[in-house]
Amino acid sequence: MANSRSASPDVAAPFSLLKLLPPLLAVIIGMFMVILDTTVVNVAIPTLVDDFGTTLHHLQWAVTGYTLALSAVIPLAGWMTDKFGSKRIFIATIVLFSLGSALCALATNTEQLVVFRIIQGIGGGMVAPIGMALVFRISPPEKRGAVMGVLGIPILLAPALGPVLSGYFVEYVSWHWIFLINLPIGVAAVIVAWRYLPVFERGKPPALDILGMILGPVAFAMLAFGVSEGGTDWGSSRTLTGLIVGGVSLLLFIFVELRHRQPLLELRVFRTFAFTQGIILSWILYAALFGSIILFPLMLQQVKGYTPLETGLILLPQALGSMLCMPIGGRLFDRIGARPIVITGTLFISAALLIMSQITLDRPLYVIMLNLFLLGCGMGLSMMTMNTYILNTAPKDLVGRVTPLTNSAQQVIVSFAVAGLTGYLSTHSDKVMAAYKGPNPLEAAVGAFGDTFLLTSGFAIVGFVLSLFIRRVKPAAQKSGSGEVRAEESMLAGH
Repeated sequence: MANSRSASPDVAAPFSLLKLLPPLLAVIIGMFMVILDTTVVNVAIPTLVDDFGTTLHHLQWAVTGYTLALSAVIPLAGWMTDKFGSKRIFIATIVLFSLGSALCALATNTEQLVVFRIIQGIGGGMVAPIGMALVFRISPPEKRGAVMGVLGIPILLAPALGPVLSGYFVEYVSWHWIFLINLPIGVAAVIVAWRYLPVFERGKPPALDILGMILGPVAFAMLAFGVSEGGTDWGSSRTLTGLIVGGVSLLLFIFVELRHRQPLLELRVFRTFAFTQGIILSWILYAALFGSIILFPLMLQQVKGYTPLETGLILLPQALGSMLCMPIGGRLFDRIGARPIVITGTLFISAALLIMSQITLDRPLYVIMLNLFLLGCGMGLSMMTMNTYILNTAPKDLVGRVTPLTNSAQQVIVSFAVAGLTGYLSTHSDKVMAAYKGPNPLEAAVGAFGDTFLLTSGFAIVGFVLSLFIRRVKPAAQKSGSGEVRAEESMLAGH
């Protein structure tokens, strides 16, 4: 049996995609489940707010807590696989994610949902990097492009299906099923992985950066809390406590990471100007994109009056735009470099969000859907292009350590964007509604959403300006003194 013997990526054998299909399927199912879950909650937020009798300001922590948990465990993937084996950890993370999903379905209040979503995030954070590294190792070098292309299926398909499935369950069954759907998928992933994933020899785990593991999550969680509370009042004691404690923890985290021989996150890459410029641009785009993505389902249901299923279907053009433009951006990158692609992508994003900032109650649905398509096209062109650009600008001796930093930081930025924008929207809506004297309160509500979209468009415009200054760079040669750096290290986002 495949799981009872050690496998080696160096053993030559005739290539057969059919032979690779069973272990590839295990990874695809696992990744599909996790990526699907990141998209289903947004559509259900209005229903969850009503069912739990809470506010958006409090419920957004179900999203923010999840992304912060992802950011905390992503850097540990490499260490965990070296210590316990990639197959064992892959299966364990799927089990933990499925357990978290079951608990989420049983949640009876906001606090429980937030805690259970964090458990989900701890499990889900390692599934994609470990899964990608497993597929990389079982694939022949000359066929990795084709195999990785198959692995792209869940990455593109899950975001399109997530909102629609969520809308169907919320409208016709129960919101609990947006989490319960993960159980049969998780069981299937565990069975296939246990049966067909090979066992690889473990590497020697490096010394674990314990202080970094503690300080990083504390810093990012407290900063997210401060940003969230700042949406209500930047001068409040809660806001200042979050920002001060988070800021001090972040400074300590940076100090520890720069002094540690094998840090949790490799911060020395920021000494390279092109890398720093690229990752800051990437953060700005993530804030604009994922901050706005959570606004659309809220606006469509709370202001425009669409049902959850209608909302999921309306959101489809965004996923389709991303699916269409992502491969186009990849093909163009090698020919013309990152700058023209990212300039075009950020222009699309800025235009879509600026148009949405002028939203009115009588805005035709097709205009909103065209905006979503434009936003998706901008996302598809810019996101993967920027990730590749960042890898190419990293110092050649640190390339294998860049992905943990970028993946974790992106999740932190998403948590900041969600916390800050939902806090701003909640507070601003109250102010606008209180000042409104007209006959239809929905006019005030849609105006508050328009102002929040305007804020996100500001991020996108800053990103557009920065994209004008990125330069074309040659890929970093992945060499070290002992030979080539293991390519799967960058996929593992490992410690």
